[in-house]
Amino acid sequence: MGKIICLMGKSSTGKDTIFKRLLSDRGLGLRKIVPYTTRPIRAGERNGVEYFFRSEEDFQQMKVQGRIIEDREYHTFHGLWRYFVADDGQIEESGNYIMIGTLDAYRHLQDYFGQDRVLPVMIELDDGDRLQRALNRERRQESPKYEEMCRRFLADSEDFSEEKILGAGITKRFVNSDLKLCLGQIRDYIEYSLKV
Repeated sequence: MGKIICLMGKSSTGKDTIFKRLLSDRGLGLRKIVPYTTRPIRAGERNGVEYFFRSEEDFQQMKVQGRIIEDREYHTFHGLWRYFVADDGQIEESGNYIMIGTLDAYRHLQDYFGQDRVLPVMIELDDGDRLQRALNRERRQESPKYEEMCRRFLADSEDFSEEKILGAGITKRFVNSDLKLCLGQIRDYIEYSLKV
């Protein structure tokens, strides 16, 4: 049975960049799990690549069908946004997968697939650096949502508190102040973990 690598971390820690680099690493042979969201698509995103963008009605229908593996809801300045992973045929018994998630997503994936099948990769970065990255990204949007950026930044302190990280059993963390070094450390960790 293969493993699911769950990349986690506060917003703007570089998860998307690390995800793309690991996914393109043929030596690891990872397949991506594309999650779903009901939030609006951002500039540069494509449906089915970063997320499957769906309506609230689509989410409710999938929930009734019993196809939701895990879901989170956020009451944003722009309304209710959901993020979720669905049992939609993307994940097979064999093969190794990678996705970006939260601590709650990680725990739900463990419950659904088994603890030994889900590998946590926690990415961290200094809060000042994260805030600057978030601001730079938001400025590139056609309609910047600064209030939502600030809400997410503050919510991350609670969502990724020390108590919750330790409560999820995560002891290994990777600091992304130097992308090349961080990526190398994560790659070594994944490669070793896939062998055991």
